[in-house]
Amino acid sequence: MSKYKLTPWSLTDLFPSHDGPEIEGAFKDLESKADDFEAFREKLTPEIDFEDFMDAIKALEEATIAAHKLATYPGLWFAADTQSQDAQALNARMQQFMAKLQNQTLFFSLWWKNLDTDVADKLMSISDGYGYWLEEMRHYKPHILTEPQEKIVNIKDVTGSQALVTLYDAITNRYVFKLEVDGEVKELTRDEMTVYVQGADADLREAAYKELYRVFGEDGPILGQMYQTLIRDWRAENVDLRNYTSPISVRNLVNDVPDDVVETLLDVCEENADVFQRYFKIKAKWLGIDKLRRYDIYAPVAEADKTFEFDEAVNLTFEAFEDFEPRIAELAKKVFDDDHIDSEVRKGKQSGAFCASVVPGHTPYVKMNYQGKTNDVATLAHELGHAIHAMLAFDHNVFTFHSSLPMAENASTFAEMLLIDRLLEDEEDPAVRRDILFRQVDDAYATIMRQAFFAMFEVTAHDMVAEGATIDQLSEAYMENIEKQFGDAVELSDEFKWEWVSIPHFYHYPFYVYAYAFGQLLVLSLYKQYKAEGDRFKPRYIKILEAGGSASPADICAEAGLDITESAFWQGGFDVIREMVDQLEAIPVE
Repeated sequence: MSKYKLTPWSLTDLFPSHDGPEIEGAFKDLESKADDFEAFREKLTPEIDFEDFMDAIKALEEATIAAHKLATYPGLWFAADTQSQDAQALNARMQQFMAKLQNQTLFFSLWWKNLDTDVADKLMSISDGYGYWLEEMRHYKPHILTEPQEKIVNIKDVTGSQALVTLYDAITNRYVFKLEVDGEVKELTRDEMTVYVQGADADLREAAYKELYRVFGEDGPILGQMYQTLIRDWRAENVDLRNYTSPISVRNLVNDVPDDVVETLLDVCEENADVFQRYFKIKAKWLGIDKLRRYDIYAPVAEADKTFEFDEAVNLTFEAFEDFEPRIAELAKKVFDDDHIDSEVRKGKQSGAFCASVVPGHTPYVKMNYQGKTNDVATLAHELGHAIHAMLAFDHNVFTFHSSLPMAENASTFAEMLLIDRLLEDEEDPAVRRDILFRQVDDAYATIMRQAFFAMFEVTAHDMVAEGATIDQLSEAYMENIEKQFGDAVELSDEFKWEWVSIPHFYHYPFYVYAYAFGQLLVLSLYKQYKAEGDRFKPRYIKILEAGGSASPADICAEAGLDITESAFWQGGFDVIREMVDQLEAIPVE
């Protein structure tokens, strides 16, 4: 077996350095491609020749591939070191450059969206491999502006919303949290604090949460102003100018999920809040307390302080994938073989984890902050699941290989469940097994209910800011949100009023979060099919992943016999969770 170590990633197969001739050459090459592409403008008429149409698409595809590679480099560099001034400068330069490039090529998408339906339908029917991308673009027709207006928006975003998000990252990723552990005051990153937030020591959990939101709370008024500004910018552009029916409708269209499907998903989540409230009451009994505190949500139910060396975690994950399908394991190994994983904890490194898929044929990059806990092993499997999903879709073009956000959480969550099965299979210690079972429901809460209520808060916050709400009023609304979520099952404390300013997704990608609930409930249904069907299920599931972003989520799910428009589908996922909670409730409390 290979010996895997905690390492930073290598970006050299994108560019050897940030200031070498290769990256400067890439800037010039893209400028040339954009200049050449503008020659197609005069050919874009209702009577366009199909060959000219496909030549334009191929030219745009080639430029898009080059742009994705060029833009990925500073983004990944900044994530690895948010305090690097060189990374910040290159990232800012890149955003400005990409806005210019987008403006030069904008005419094609505007022409396509405005083209007569009959002509567009004919071209789509013979554009093999590009049909869904072309169809999806036309969904935006009711929301497009004039070309000069679109160009102004692109330029404005670089020094407006994008700059604010970069500033938010730079501020919050330099935070140092102080926590007294065994008589010693430690200075910790946010990810290092997570160990204590989810640890067995109740006092440390409380102290860690208080310190976390003390630090965020000190900057709460500033971070809150950033959020208010981003909300105003989102509404001004999308509701006032583009005529979307609501702020969340923007994300729904990007995801190609109808508004009413998202409303149904969130309604079913709200209706099922009681299942997790019941679970938290069960957990309180196991922890020997009358009522769970918000500090105790992720507390282990047993003194099972098992940790995993990184090498052990990697090999366990590979084995879980191998048991399901050897091809899946081989794809996961490519991330390591190509040095595309950044796994170590460092000051200045962006907190959390993600997988960045660049272009078809280029191995994705995985970032995490590994600290040896069971959750870290699950995170490794999760992010590798994203990478596997992307690589399975490499046969598609650059416009259709990325899956939509709701479908993007499919392979990652499924990969976690494969790992959990593997851990349970190997684990003989009943305390550890019980802890893993409880963590499954903990994760279901964190992925479904927490994210759904986050989305509900975003809906509320966007409406409140439009009405002139203050930061304190947003904090009050957030507290009302979590009070409704937890009911009488969990005791809340005042510092959680600042939790909302600590959620990067609110700043980076408004309304992204419901994709997690969508993905988890979908996977619960798929995993139930896998357990029932075994090997017969695997080709159908692989086909779902191979689809990438080449069809709508509804059509991809329909291939697996799932109807996402029906509330019964979403309820089916909660029925699986209820069964898990019933099983835990039946275990005698020790």
